[in-house]
Amino acid sequence: MVDISDHARGPTIPAVPYADPVGDPFLRARFALPARPVTFLRRQRLIDHLDQALRTPLTVINGAAGAGKTVLAAHWAAGLRQPVAWLTAEAGALRPGVFWAYVLQAMRACDGPLSDAVVAPADADRVDRRLLATLAAELNDRDRPLVLVLDEYDRVTAPDVAEQLEFVLHHAGRGLHLVLVTRTEPLLPLHRYRAAGELTEIRAAELAFTPEETVALLELHGLSLPVRAARALVDRTRGWAAGLRLSALAALDSADPELYLKEFEADRSTVADFLLAEVLKGQPEETQDLLLRVSVLERFCPDLANALTLRTDAEPILATLHRDNAFVEPLGHSWYQLHPLFGEILRAHLRQRLPGLEPELHLRAARWLRRSGFLPETLAHGAAAGDWDFAAGALVDDLAIGQLFTSLRSGDLTQLFSHMGPEARSPASDLVRAARNLSGHDLERGMTRLRHAEKRLADDAPDLAAAQLSCALLEALAGRLTGCPSLAEKAAEAADGLVHEVPAHLLDKHPELTALLLTHLGSARLWAGHFEDARAALTTAAGAPGGASTVLPRQDSMEHLALLDYLDGWLGRAERKALAAVSQAERDGVPQPSGSGIGQLVLAAVAIDRHELGRARALLDEAPLPPGGHDPVSAAGRALVTARLLLVRGKAGAAAEATDPAVSTAVASPWATSRAALVVSAAHLAEGRPDQAAEELQGVSGDQPVCVAEAAAIQLAAGGTGAAIDLLDGIRSGGRSGPAVTVRAALVRAQAAESAGDAATARRLVGQALLDARRERLRRPFLDAGAWIRPLLATPPLDELAADWLTPGTPRRDEQPQQASPPPPLVAVELSGRERDVLERLARMMSTEEIAADMYVSANTVKTHLKSVYRKLAVNRRGDAVRRARDQRLL
Repeated sequence: MVDISDHARGPTIPAVPYADPVGDPFLRARFALPARPVTFLRRQRLIDHLDQALRTPLTVINGAAGAGKTVLAAHWAAGLRQPVAWLTAEAGALRPGVFWAYVLQAMRACDGPLSDAVVAPADADRVDRRLLATLAAELNDRDRPLVLVLDEYDRVTAPDVAEQLEFVLHHAGRGLHLVLVTRTEPLLPLHRYRAAGELTEIRAAELAFTPEETVALLELHGLSLPVRAARALVDRTRGWAAGLRLSALAALDSADPELYLKEFEADRSTVADFLLAEVLKGQPEETQDLLLRVSVLERFCPDLANALTLRTDAEPILATLHRDNAFVEPLGHSWYQLHPLFGEILRAHLRQRLPGLEPELHLRAARWLRRSGFLPETLAHGAAAGDWDFAAGALVDDLAIGQLFTSLRSGDLTQLFSHMGPEARSPASDLVRAARNLSGHDLERGMTRLRHAEKRLADDAPDLAAAQLSCALLEALAGRLTGCPSLAEKAAEAADGLVHEVPAHLLDKHPELTALLLTHLGSARLWAGHFEDARAALTTAAGAPGGASTVLPRQDSMEHLALLDYLDGWLGRAERKALAAVSQAERDGVPQPSGSGIGQLVLAAVAIDRHELGRARALLDEAPLPPGGHDPVSAAGRALVTARLLLVRGKAGAAAEATDPAVSTAVASPWATSRAALVVSAAHLAEGRPDQAAEELQGVSGDQPVCVAEAAAIQLAAGGTGAAIDLLDGIRSGGRSGPAVTVRAALVRAQAAESAGDAATARRLVGQALLDARRERLRRPFLDAGAWIRPLLATPPLDELAADWLTPGTPRRDEQPQQASPPPPLVAVELSGRERDVLERLARMMSTEEIAADMYVSANTVKTHLKSVYRKLAVNRRGDAVRRARDQRLL
């Protein structure tokens, strides 16, 4: 078996006839360069660094046991073209006279020319200052520096020796280059050398193998591993040389080496033997006990370690372990972590040495972490201890139950509490169960458990405001999911009365609770058709303090506000809010699509009104489907958009059937019911049943101006001119209705006027409709109007108002005919949704900055999309891009 330690020795040197001051013969092996193992990998980056280090008088190679320090230094020294004196320190050679006798002998062994004036010390315990001065002077006179490598320098712990070595180094000038190979911080004033730029350091991070170097090392062992798998191995071993070599040797005996390297059990490997022998067993009993106990922690500080050991000596022990490179890694601010492999091995050793203690250690850690305000780690250790009542209580008492819904780590929390068994019986445990059920849209179980928790809180702990506020949040969510605004309103009222009883720092710490509650309240109000009240709650939620904890409710609220704008007939506003919601979530690191999907549904609905049917289908497919489909706003939105898309594509029967989810809810929504009735009515009309179409319109609410205007258009098409005008006259918009109302209303009145022979009024109303629709690119009402409008759109000045966005543009009489456009490509151009958004704004003559502001993105992002559009359309200018896009029917 190949010796992979730092101490593998090479060929010996000729016999030395001298003895040390004690009278013992010099041990020749201590002057020999260690041999390289057969599987040694030359790492040029480290050799280059050591070559550059010759420019400084002092080099320190500092790393843990098995980091490959010695073989690196020996390989580098063997390639130098100048004298190299090598000395391996030993614990018994700490007396100054003995140490310097060995140093001088190492220099003579490498043919270092020392005069007879440099005489080895005769006293093992002291060194004459004159000897050190003479040595330094002779070194200073050298033409070429002597390289002195002191291996295992961590064994030199005598302050006198360190002081003498620093004296010689300082006065030797450029005649001496000292290399210290050590596991610990050497006893030298390194800060002075750093400040003067006279120190080169190679430490653990640089000694660690990279994934690419790991692949090469394993190949020397006869193993082939892809870089991806090597990267996982490096993550686990931190690139530790001995760990990689030992793992490779063990993998050779495995039937599947790659699988072994991926899944090997560290505690049952030669790695465990190495670490236990080299690191753990050499430590004092108190240090071993501390290491075993903190192995249950991902990170720890002295106070937390003391809580696990029930002692008070953790601070100096941890500082020493770090200084000695004993696989205790600093994280800053007095926090540490164990090397991953060392931690695995220690945990296994803990179970053998102190069986049954691990759950108690987790519970001690959880209690300390809870007092110190570290909630995620508190929950993890409470769960590891099996004390689910403690873990649930910590979550609820911290007012953090909202993190099960909104935090970017909500999946981790859901997974954590999925292991909670029936033994957890506290009200907090019931609340967590209810939250998990409701987050998965399991309404029946969620409501049952919520009622059980509320009853127990009322009976057992009526003064726990944090738990009661958590109940209010879940009640508001239940109100939203059941489409019951009264339940959500009651929850919001209860929350208002509780916030003053909860410590202010908890509310500041968890803004997601308020943001979620307002979002649920706003959604329930929107479902009930209380648009203005919904807008008030949603606007407040959308403006909640930023950060990861509120990004999802902020996105959700903004998407609901976009839906409100759409329902009021403002396509442009709805589009901008929906895009802003997506952009905001992307900036905060939320993967898209996310949330309820209402934003994508709004964009799809806008695309249908603009007759961009391919884009509408793509957006509809992108919109996430909530678990169980129980969010009524989202479910109704998806059903209605799907139905409208089917309708405009001529599939009337399928469109009518697709509206079912919008009207099959326990609590009806006036706007969802009205829009579903419109689709069904239009389907009857398309299939030649005008009477049934008119009858279906009875289900349209008069409080929905957009729906009333569309109903009037269907009524007119069914032959009910008077009924259509009556519907328009009854619209109660309060000034909030947008172009989707005014355009349809103007077209209905124009058609009625045209039928009555009043061409002037018809032309005026169509012109008004074109002006209102042009900025919004609202095409659907004109396409649905029928054949009567086409002759009007072909006459001036209406033709110019419709040109380029509604009908193909025609040259004015004073313009020369343009050359024919190049033929379209054989393969259709495919643009992404964002590229289409940019292109459509480009056609509206908007500048780059205006497009960026309109889409809530940066100007550089717009430029990137423009370059892609130009490339796909094979053009170089804006005008050419717009013309080519129109030729391809992309606009």
